Amino acid sequence: MTHTVMDEKVDAYKIGVGRMSEALPNVAEAYHNFTGACFADGALGAKEKQLIALGISLFANNEVCTMYHVQEALSSGAKPQEVLEAAAVAAAVGGGHAMSQGVTRVQRALEEWRGTH
Repeated sequence: MTHTVMDEKVDAYKIGVGRMSEALPNVAEAYHNFTGACFADGALGAKEKQLIALGISLFANNEVCTMYHVQEALSSGAKPQEVLEAAAVAAAVGGGHAMSQGVTRVQRALEEWRGTH
């Protein structure tokens, strides 16, 4: 298996988490317990939770988390088509986010500007 740039970035994250664990063990442990509880099987399974996490990672423009959650989704049984559909939904939500701000905040700012000019 080839070691990729993304593998290096994920490894760097893991090293950073290790350093955080040494410096602030209670914080790192609390974070791991929280995320572990969030990703535990429940009404949603591991695959669905990883696909949700992927969408959020894309929306947040978090490169390391994006790669990590693609890998985890595939490891949890997601098919490549499901991963691509999750990415498409994230794109739709991202576009919807900009549109919703454009038709609300931008419109309000224009109205206020018109009222003062």
